[in-house]
Amino acid sequence: MRQEVRTVRFDHDLQIEAYRFEGIMQKFPNHFHEYYVIGFIESGQRRLSCKNKEYVLGTGDIIFFNPLDNHACESINNETLDYRSLNISPEIMRKVTKEITGQEYLPSFASPVAYRSEKAQILYNLHQMIMDEISGFNKEETFYFLIKQLIEEYTEAIEDTEPRAIKLEIENVCQYIEVHYAEHIALDDLAKIANMNKYSLLRSFTRICGITPYRYLQTVRISEAKKRLEQGVKPLDVAIETGFVDQSHFSNFFVEFIGLTPGQYRDIFIDNDK
Repeated sequence: MRQEVRTVRFDHDLQIEAYRFEGIMQKFPNHFHEYYVIGFIESGQRRLSCKNKEYVLGTGDIIFFNPLDNHACESINNETLDYRSLNISPEIMRKVTKEITGQEYLPSFASPVAYRSEKAQILYNLHQMIMDEISGFNKEETFYFLIKQLIEEYTEAIEDTEPRAIKLEIENVCQYIEVHYAEHIALDDLAKIANMNKYSLLRSFTRICGITPYRYLQTVRISEAKKRLEQGVKPLDVAIETGFVDQSHFSNFFVEFIGLTPGQYRDIFIDNDK
């Protein structure tokens, strides 16, 4: 079996992350990110679940995740995966979108998959420049033209039909989790905040957010942990500060969500500071 290789670069010119996974078999659970993910399959097949819909992915397919899009994926027929992606924060995406379109907004990708897209080659070229730590005109030009083409071809306005009153209750629950993520949080607490019984909360929360409250809590904790690791905080201290039971519990969740150990992720930013 091929040895797994996991490489991450942070590009200071573009202010985005680039991931490359080679030969991986890992199953990723249902989760979300606070940033955009634009990636593509170099080789292999995966079964993707995104916002309660199923997709089969293969070589040359581009993947789009908007911030907070819940998704999970697993191998098909035990095939290994070669995968590249760009992670773009909402702040950077908003800035770039305004420069491209003249309007200040966050684009929404209508579908999580573009099958056999010709844009995969452009994405590959940009990604490889970041992997090779190339700076300069060509990389930035490629980035802007890629985002322009992706916005024009793959984004559209999505109508929101969810009752506003229920959305507000769930937003209150999300805000509570985002503030108190490092504390012990019980389902009873969240139900009281939402003015619902526990089952109604679970049903409404999962329908609106596409993810359970517990998985939302764990995702927020991992997101906060990433920020601390990027600042060079030790994994043990990060585990304590973000509400995990212990470092082992934290490491297991981090690998499950991110595909890297906390130490590997922290080292990316330490190396970039040298």
